[in-house]
Amino acid sequence: MNGHLEAPEQRDQALHIQRLRPKPDARPRGGLVPLAEVSGCCTLRSRSPSDSAAYFCIYTYPRGRRGGRRRATRTFRADGAATYEENRAEAQRWATALTCLLRGLPLPGDGEITPELLPRPPRLLLLVNPFGGRGLAWQWCKNHVLPMISEAGLSFNLIQTERQNHARELVQGLSLSEWDGIVTVSGDGLLYEVLNGLLDRPDWEEAVKMPVGILPCGSGNALAGAVNQHGGFEPALGLDLLLNCSLLLCRGGGHPLDLLSVTLASGSRCFSFLSVAWGFVSDVDIQSERFRALGSARFTLGTVLGLASLHTYRGRLSYLPATMEPASPTPAHGLPRAKSELTLTPDPAPPMAHSPLHRSVSDLPLPLPQPSLASPGSPEPLPNLSLNGGCPELARDWGGAGDAPLSPDPPLSSPPGSPRAALVSPIAQGPPIIPQFSRLPPPIHDTPVAVSTYGPPDHLLPPLGTPLPPDWVTLEEDFVLMLAISPSHLGADLVAAPHARFDDGLVHLCWVRSGISRATLLRLFLAMERGSHFSLGCPQLGYAAARAFRLEPLTPRGVLTVDGEQVEYGPLQAQLHPGLGTLLTGPPGCPGREP
Repeated sequence: MNGHLEAPEQRDQALHIQRLRPKPDARPRGGLVPLAEVSGCCTLRSRSPSDSAAYFCIYTYPRGRRGGRRRATRTFRADGAATYEENRAEAQRWATALTCLLRGLPLPGDGEITPELLPRPPRLLLLVNPFGGRGLAWQWCKNHVLPMISEAGLSFNLIQTERQNHARELVQGLSLSEWDGIVTVSGDGLLYEVLNGLLDRPDWEEAVKMPVGILPCGSGNALAGAVNQHGGFEPALGLDLLLNCSLLLCRGGGHPLDLLSVTLASGSRCFSFLSVAWGFVSDVDIQSERFRALGSARFTLGTVLGLASLHTYRGRLSYLPATMEPASPTPAHGLPRAKSELTLTPDPAPPMAHSPLHRSVSDLPLPLPQPSLASPGSPEPLPNLSLNGGCPELARDWGGAGDAPLSPDPPLSSPPGSPRAALVSPIAQGPPIIPQFSRLPPPIHDTPVAVSTYGPPDHLLPPLGTPLPPDWVTLEEDFVLMLAISPSHLGADLVAAPHARFDDGLVHLCWVRSGISRATLLRLFLAMERGSHFSLGCPQLGYAAARAFRLEPLTPRGVLTVDGEQVEYGPLQAQLHPGLGTLLTGPPGCPGREP
């Protein structure tokens, strides 16, 4: 067999594997492995002293015939030289080249490919809500997330949150210089706490630059749905969505993230990365809390119950139209503007370039068990390559009886003299490693929503209760719902603003007036699964792109939510701060198309 890497363009990078001996494959089965399915690679050596060969292992997660991803490995043998050191150099050359392609790092044109090309791996802080996703979050993290990011060579520490606002307290006291990113393993609520904690620090201007990521293990996974779409994957739910987002995290790469500053009736302020909702959407979100044990199915049940008791709410919605072009690329025929309430079916924006996350930090890996690298009992025996003089050729099938077990070499990007990652017993036998904090505030109990006292000023907003400037648009209606959303997704499978981007500089306002039938409202939400609800021509559905808005409920009772968290009921206003945060998204793909 022969393996070589191709990179004609970013979204089509692939590893090509072709059999040369004993007989070349005319049409090699599975010979093209998209890099989007690769989590990482490593070099190995035999534990047998007499074996001078080196081994190169690639970890992949291809989609099966039924759609789900299944872990598979490709192991290759380098034995063209007389000594292990020379064979190891050849295996490391292949591993370095593949790692550079995975992380978007340039390869030298005619220069030598050596591990020195790789920066130290980014150091991530993982925050896991063990109660998320019907209690499956910790199990999924242990069984899927941690092995995959270990395969990618990422350095991380892990903390399990214990209560509401625990994550907010942790990041408020965190020494941020020790980390390259904070990743939540839960639903949207945990990331809400993290962002508000970063913005409630005295050094918020630096703190908010900390890249944040999300690995979906909750019932509400809206941002993960947007990340999944940005990466070019087909819509997914549950474990499939988690594996897709984990693959993207392994690739590295961040994207600017718009944040919405929300001022509540009491004058307190919080920050939103997702949505502000009033009416039907917020009612379903909060009333379905009692069905949290059902996971994402709670929203389906909540929607049915909400339709059965459909309410309308009198209110006043005012907004500052988006009269300027956003900073990032937008669809060719633009976004709807200002006072327009036109139905729209915008084209997706073209993929945008990404910059890999590779700041140099100290490497403190959490010891983890290495996944089975070449298990004799593997259901799919994998072939190996023998790289003889730079010309790979088939050696033999791997996994036969009598094969010597392999052990991992030190990580390619480890600094000289750094210790090898320890091989330990299963993860569950050891508690998560807790990092040290420079300042930890006292616990805050019974706080319904994170409130920030720092953060950027809202220069577009007059004080609540005062008149708005003349360039604002005001609607006073009986509403069924009002939704202000920043990214594209309201849920993992609900595309509320299909043309929205993480950094388009817009808050997308959607509302439904009274007079809509229950059947039509249901059709809107069913069409939202495909992002086609604006093409239905529903006269009660309105839309505007804005930079700021004010919502004044005129109905005495109701529910308001910010990122799915209930907040005090009453007038509120919000301003979008373009690109204030940074989201770990992985490289962009072709929307709606599997790699």
